Amino acid sequence: GAWVLREACRQNQAWQQEGLGRVPVGVNLSARQFDDAGLLDNIQSALAESGLPPAYLDLELTESLVMRNPEHTRSVLAECRKLGLQLSVDDFGTGYSSLSNLKRFPIDRLKIDRSFIDEIVTQADDAAIAQTIVAMAHTLRLEVIAEGVETDAQLALLRRWRCDAYQGYLCSRPLSAADMTQMLRTRRATREISLAVA
Repeated sequence: GAWVLREACRQNQAWQQEGLGRVPVGVNLSARQFDDAGLLDNIQSALAESGLPPAYLDLELTESLVMRNPEHTRSVLAECRKLGLQLSVDDFGTGYSSLSNLKRFPIDRLKIDRSFIDEIVTQADDAAIAQTIVAMAHTLRLEVIAEGVETDAQLALLRRWRCDAYQGYLCSRPLSAADMTQMLRTRRATREISLAVA
């Protein structure tokens, strides 16, 4: 876990320095990492070694992990917020969130679990749940990301509901760092050409 954290920070800083995209890199934390008393020191070390600004590191915690011990979660997340990190609740909808606790956590976004996205086009209940999560998150001033988007029809519904972002095979299959770097360079070159022509 500590290696993944350091490598994610190092790679994102390399992309930042090359001007390939100013977006946070998401790092999933395991329950073991989250409970480790050295977590904040590990995060600070990874940021210092890489030179990555804290705002470009997004820690992702599953809903079940966040709700397991709300007081501990609130304390750790408050310290992460002081460092300037982004915070996301991953796999949202699969656990048992207390909305009173959720609104007290200093989080930036909810990521709707793919199990609710898979059949939003054909199953009214799944569509209703996903749409409700988007609306609830926006009411709490949180960004919403849909996981596992694979079709244009799914994306069309999510856009209609004003979901902020999506991830999944419709956007890209998982990529190695080298392949991601090449994709980012290609997109930057395309953007520069279109600006020059305009």
